[in-house]
Amino acid sequence: MEVIFLKDLKNQGKKGDIKNVKDGYAENFLIKNGYAIKKTKESLAKLSHEQQKKAQEDEENKKKYLSLKEELAKITLEFKVKTGANDKVFGSISVKQIKDELMKLGYKIEKSAIALETPLSSLGFHNVKINLYPSITAEIKVHLIK
Repeated sequence: MEVIFLKDLKNQGKKGDIKNVKDGYAENFLIKNGYAIKKTKESLAKLSHEQQKKAQEDEENKKKYLSLKEELAKITLEFKVKTGANDKVFGSISVKQIKDELMKLGYKIEKSAIALETPLSSLGFHNVKINLYPSITAEIKVHLIK
C-alpha cells in the first residue's frame, strides 16, 4: 500500500514522502497514529496544494529577510566597555547584549541566530554574523569603545 507521510517518522519517511509499505503496517500503525494517509487522487492533490503553498510562503520569507539583511548591513552597534592596562577589555560583549541592542532599535532577532565566532573582547570594530533564514546571513558591525 502506498502512503503519504503527514509527519516525520524516524527511519521511515519525512513529511510529504510517498512510500510503499506493507498493508498491515500502514493500517495498524501509520494511519491509525496519524503519521500517514493512504495515497489517493484526493490526497495527492492536497499534498501538491500544500507544497505549492509552502513554496509561496518560502519565497515571501526570503524577500522579507533579504530586505532585513540590507537594513542590518547599515547598522553599527556601539558598546562602551571598561578597559585596563594597554586598553585590555574587562570581560566581553555577549550575544544577549547584542540582541538587546538590536531590540532597542526595533529588530526582533533570536539569540540563537547571532553567531559569534570569537568573544568580542578587544577595542575597535568587529563583524558579527546573524543567520536570518537558511542561506541568508546578515552582517552587522559592533564597535567597542572606551
